[in-house]
Amino acid sequence: MPSRPESKTGRATGVQSIDRAAAILRTFCEHQTELTLSEISRTTGLTTSTVHRLLAAMHKNELVRQTPDRRYAPGPLIVQLVQGGAVASTLREAALPTMAALRDEIEETVGLHRLLPTDERVVVDQVESHQPLRRTYTELGVPIPLPYGAPGKVLSAWLSPAHSEAILQRKILRLTPTTVTDTGVLRDQLAEILERGFAMSYAERTPGIRSVAAAFFDHHGAVTGCLSVSGPEMRMPPEQMEEIGPRVRRAAWAVSEALGATTEMVSTRNSEHGVDIEALTLQPTRSRAATGHGEPDEEAT
Repeated sequence: MPSRPESKTGRATGVQSIDRAAAILRTFCEHQTELTLSEISRTTGLTTSTVHRLLAAMHKNELVRQTPDRRYAPGPLIVQLVQGGAVASTLREAALPTMAALRDEIEETVGLHRLLPTDERVVVDQVESHQPLRRTYTELGVPIPLPYGAPGKVLSAWLSPAHSEAILQRKILRLTPTTVTDTGVLRDQLAEILERGFAMSYAERTPGIRSVAAAFFDHHGAVTGCLSVSGPEMRMPPEQMEEIGPRVRRAAWAVSEALGATTEMVSTRNSEHGVDIEALTLQPTRSRAATGHGEPDEEAT
């Protein structure tokens, strides 16, 4: 059987065409829903003849459509996939399957938190543990200030350094005996959260509840919320939380991908942090014991 034709770069031309078609689709966004052939060519760096040929094939397969003024826009097939539920169109749709799987894996309550523009977070939804004694969020939809709790701290960590520092400069109330109010301690914790990819907290916001949280990102690469696993402190010793952390981080990244994020865009958007996003999403994190640290100071929900 004859081999597939190769491009000058050594890549199979069929694969190259898929890559180029994907590049064309990525040119569309909420601020650019319709583009001319020349605009697509300029954005992708492809020649107009190449773009014209690819658009013809994509139009035939309903990946793009042509408007009356000869511009191009996402096609009917894209809309059908979204409207038919094959592609998540809301945060809940993107997160709930992953949340349920994580709950079944760890057997503790998994919370879904959205970051608000007011420097607060809100619990959007939860998948409760099957344990008789379990964490149950009762404040669904109620804004919670940053940086309290593991969710609040992981979200604060992924904000821009200036924004994160501004949050730390505000008065931090002692909500429980273990609330961390020292700005220097919190600053060190946020730096470690970026390195590890998850936050751990020990009854800082809600007495008797410990939690682990990891952030997820949207299709622009911006942090928009996080997943958390929380439960009674009797079932969440430090070593268990260390083991849970990478699992929560991987689940949160699955939500990021469902929201359209890629490691490249998250790295670009969060370049100020100097974090290797690809390594963070793929590699296990060393335990605190392995890195020479003692038990964490932080505690929260």
